[in-house]
Amino acid sequence: MIKQTTIEEIVSAYCSEHQPDYYTVEIAVHPGNRIVVELGSDSGISIDVCIALSKHIEAQLDRDTEDFELEVGSAGITSPFKVLRQYTGAIGDEVEVLRRGGIKEKGTLTGATSEQITLQVVRMVRPEGAKRKVATEETITIPFSEILQTKRTLQF
Repeated sequence: MIKQTTIEEIVSAYCSEHQPDYYTVEIAVHPGNRIVVELGSDSGISIDVCIALSKHIEAQLDRDTEDFELEVGSAGITSPFKVLRQYTGAIGDEVEVLRRGGIKEKGTLTGATSEQITLQVVRMVRPEGAKRKVATEETITIPFSEILQTKRTLQF
């Protein structure tokens, strides 16, 4: 079976030399040598780069020794975030975060570190003595240990 570390090294070397703004989101080698490479970029992924990377990976592996299936693509805009760089690239965008306990938070991502993210959210709060709730902005911090999934939300 083809090793995941081999694919990671090939992809990393290619991206650092030819596409420095591209980064690896996920690389998986499934049974039967089905290789899936997911890339990310702050400026979008080109299909031409995916084709070139696919050809580069194929050139580095020997099908006569071990046959494989290869899929190279981008992490979709609505796919859940998997790496910190996706969070930092989404700063300023509206996201939806699913926390442990089934709690959903929706707001603008304002910061991301290796430990936590920061969201600007709008909460409906009833001021003391008032009959109606009013919208108030609040900044919340969510540790990565509490996050089950984060996705961009699309505005139309």
